[in-house]
Amino acid sequence: MSEQFRYFVGVDWARESHRVRVLDAEGNNVAERDVSHHGAGLLELCNWLLARTGAEPAEIAIAIERPRGAVVETLLEHGFVVYAINPKQLDRFRDRFSVAGAKDDSRDAHVLADSLRTDRHAFRRLAVDDPLIVQLREWLRIYDELKQQRTRLANRVGDQLWRYYPQAAELTDDLAADWFLDLWQRVPSPAAAGRVTENAIARILQKHRIRRFDASAALTTLRQQPLVVAPGTVEAATAHIRSIAAQLRLINRQIKQAEGRLDELCTAIEASTPGQICEQHDVAILRSFPGLGRINIAVLLGEACEPLRRREYQVLRSLSGSAPVSRRSGKSWIVLRRHACNNRLRNAVYQWSRVAIQHDANSRQRYDALRRRGHGHSRALRSVGDRLLYVLCTLLNRQTLYDPRYQNSEMTITA
Repeated sequence: MSEQFRYFVGVDWARESHRVRVLDAEGNNVAERDVSHHGAGLLELCNWLLARTGAEPAEIAIAIERPRGAVVETLLEHGFVVYAINPKQLDRFRDRFSVAGAKDDSRDAHVLADSLRTDRHAFRRLAVDDPLIVQLREWLRIYDELKQQRTRLANRVGDQLWRYYPQAAELTDDLAADWFLDLWQRVPSPAAAGRVTENAIARILQKHRIRRFDASAALTTLRQQPLVVAPGTVEAATAHIRSIAAQLRLINRQIKQAEGRLDELCTAIEASTPGQICEQHDVAILRSFPGLGRINIAVLLGEACEPLRRREYQVLRSLSGSAPVSRRSGKSWIVLRRHACNNRLRNAVYQWSRVAIQHDANSRQRYDALRRRGHGHSRALRSVGDRLLYVLCTLLNRQTLYDPRYQNSEMTITA
């Protein structure tokens, strides 16, 4: 906040072209134009800003709603100071200029520039991410998309089995698993279940190391009284499942590749030299926490690398949804769950807490105490996650691995 800027720029981001408004330090309009979203257009924007203002890039502050992308990266590369703001916050700033709710690209660019001029503390300054973090974040998105697609296809398999072969779905809750697809391929219908041998089923279970039940139990389930269906139903449903199974096998392989790539990137970050965005010892500290596996570590590094680097506990708990929202007016005072947060980070901290109460005595004690006070399961897990984030920031400051023998009173965040 000590920096003094001579000019403030608002960039109203769009898909094909962006509206840009330039204000001086007093809020007077200096220039305005549209910029095309391609390499030459963004380069022209940088040159135009320098020509119209006559200032150095470090003397120009730029506000935008999107924290990443080609526009942000081009501006940062040329030395401009770029700030981001949540679109919901920008909507509140817009009410300063029009109580009627008027909105257009030019007005939004002006609101961005003027709000940055007067309320810079509400904006978040951006920096170029480490290349490893960029790759990690993208692989996380690939992994999430693959998992979602896997779930959708598994639901379609379940719908088709429900039409003619519901007993097959009783064998597992994961209809997209490779072993189940192999089993279904060998026994695709009740008629096939009557002909298959126990040894054939046993070989499939042994290949995939399935020990929850044996071949005899599996055959007993598959040979239950079949449904009576119209002619052609079995053929149609099996053709449909065969098509889905081919997609699921590919997705299962891609998920394993994504998990391997996430491990490689986390290892590369851990092996990097100190002083980079994610320092060498940080990954080791994250891995020392009970309940943190490869995916959740990758989410923390990819979605919250900047707060982790700065050890900002309050920012982390807000981004993850662990910090509650208080609404107090007069005699009324209610505390609500925070919904405005990073969904990936929220899910990661939730899963971290869920596993931590199973393997960490301190987390379990806190969870049990909250449950005795009447807190629901999810609310108690959010509180456990809040504590874990606090301890994480403390240990990152101290560069110390997690030790379950330490108590909460010993965990004090130093400035």
